[in-house]
Amino acid sequence: MSDFESRRDATRMNLLRRLAHHVRANSSDLADGPMRNDVSVYTDPVRHAAERQKLFRETPVVACLSNDLPSPGSFRLFDETGVPIVIVRGMDGVARGFLNICTHRGARLVREREGTTKLMTCWFHGWSFDSQGQLRGVPERERFCDAVEERSHLIAVPVAERCGLVFVKATPNSSMDIDAHLGAFAEQLDFLELRQAEPVKSGTLPVSANWKYALDTYGEGYHFAALHKATLAPYFRNDVTVYDKFGPHHRVQFASRDIESWASLPEAEWPKRELGGIHYLFPNTILFVGSIKPGSTYCTTFRHFPGEKVGETVTYKSIYAPAGINSEEYRKEVSEAFDATSYVVENEDYKVAAEGWYNLTSLPAGSTVVYGRQEIALQYQHRTIADAIGMALPQAAYAEAAE
Repeated sequence: MSDFESRRDATRMNLLRRLAHHVRANSSDLADGPMRNDVSVYTDPVRHAAERQKLFRETPVVACLSNDLPSPGSFRLFDETGVPIVIVRGMDGVARGFLNICTHRGARLVREREGTTKLMTCWFHGWSFDSQGQLRGVPERERFCDAVEERSHLIAVPVAERCGLVFVKATPNSSMDIDAHLGAFAEQLDFLELRQAEPVKSGTLPVSANWKYALDTYGEGYHFAALHKATLAPYFRNDVTVYDKFGPHHRVQFASRDIESWASLPEAEWPKRELGGIHYLFPNTILFVGSIKPGSTYCTTFRHFPGEKVGETVTYKSIYAPAGINSEEYRKEVSEAFDATSYVVENEDYKVAAEGWYNLTSLPAGSTVVYGRQEIALQYQHRTIADAIGMALPQAAYAEAAE
């Protein structure tokens, strides 16, 4: 077993031991106390504007997985932050990002959502650019009288690849320190082994709610028994959580019902379990690793992006086969897993999110929501977001997460 495999297996066993302990002890990872949060955190347009700028334009965000750009010349659009960007894998294998704006007259350069091309050619006047953003073709170039110069190359935005993920910072001509952003969480993401993950299906899930209200749903299992009584509650306990934080990121693991049958057995008799759970990549991305059946895992990405209005959010959802597709039966199973989770999110989580967020807008000034000790991830998540934008949480009763 390699050193990487040993560390990965040690992490997997540590999580299983903690889950098993909680099931035996009827306990859970908990915050030291509850936390109240002012409803304006979800409804204030000034705070919303600061988040859109600081978190979605000045912070690295996940655009896709590496295998969404499978070969030289592969490209895909990234419009989710409100800045038009095209990401393209160069002939040298490096992923780069550029403003999707032709430097001639500002037209949208690439119009297809994704594909493969050697040159990106503007449909307005036919200017063409290569995968490194260099201007390569100008019809009637001589008539520009030397006005076509270095400023005519595409404007770059920072792009980096780590752990099988492609990150973009939607600020032109800036820099990105992706290693500092990920910190110790990079190793945990590496354990998911997403570099070979093959895309299977994608879609969008809009919701009429603030992006943080939608994001909150992914951080706690407390709602399983009530909201998901027929969908998730038969498979997961709502009262057992294992929680770990890594800088601004975190991992949440819920206890599956079948743990109750083996938690008290010797470890040698435990069934094989893949390293899974919910990995939250600050500020807006959820990576959920699950299993269709033993030996058949999938990874789903949920990327939450706020609209211009404080009560508009779109979740971009994609599902992947971590080790690639080895049969059409497996592809079908992964596709069906995508549909099943989409149904739960759209018809349960996001219905209550839209209803709940709308109700918050009707509450009087100074009203609060409360996160219980079992909603430990939400407490930390909201404090981290507030710190990142430099706007303190009004009337928040801070409670440190349990170590």
